[in-house]
Amino acid sequence: MVVRLVLFGRQGAGKGTQSSLLAEHFDAPHISTGDMLREVAADGSEVGRRVKDYIDQGLLIPDDTMLDVIRERFAHADVVAHGFLLDGFPRTLVQAQALLDHTPVDVAINLDVPEDIVLERLSSRRVCADCGRIYSLAVPPSNRWVCDTCGGRVTQREDDTPKAIAKRLATYTRETEPAIDFFAKAGLLVTVDGLGSPDVVARRLITAIDGRLVR
Repeated sequence: MVVRLVLFGRQGAGKGTQSSLLAEHFDAPHISTGDMLREVAADGSEVGRRVKDYIDQGLLIPDDTMLDVIRERFAHADVVAHGFLLDGFPRTLVQAQALLDHTPVDVAINLDVPEDIVLERLSSRRVCADCGRIYSLAVPPSNRWVCDTCGGRVTQREDDTPKAIAKRLATYTRETEPAIDFFAKAGLLVTVDGLGSPDVVARRLITAIDGRLVR
């Protein structure tokens, strides 16, 4: 079965966690553009340095760069066979329009978490520099900011500082909400309450997606 899903939500809404759960449930590749861009930013190339600068400032990556990354990923065998679950793309109206020009989308989901809640979550988030496992000030690793999974150093991401968070949230409102409206007008959007435990939110999402897929 080929399922093509797009997951929207403010930074800190839990998209990464829910994307992993949904990708497993629907047997669709989880395509996290954030992870891909961080890999590029860490490779030391000229393009990587530019991407890192955008990320560190909490700015969006230019549309043409993002579209090239996504088109290349869509050519992989797993996407051709099983579809995709996009996490972090599209982030602009231009990207949303280009995505639908390139491929059909079955359902676009808006994971709705209030801005004050995501601000609190992001400010307390800590991440393993090696494997990317996420912790928080409330739920730290067991051994003094050393990752329980791989032993890497757990620290605050450069784009999780208060100044960068505020800029990212403002950018989301300005740039990404028009993309969400675009999918709504296309009749492809469903909004789901993102508050609650991961399992509770996942059940809401699966129910909402199944309701759209059977139409």
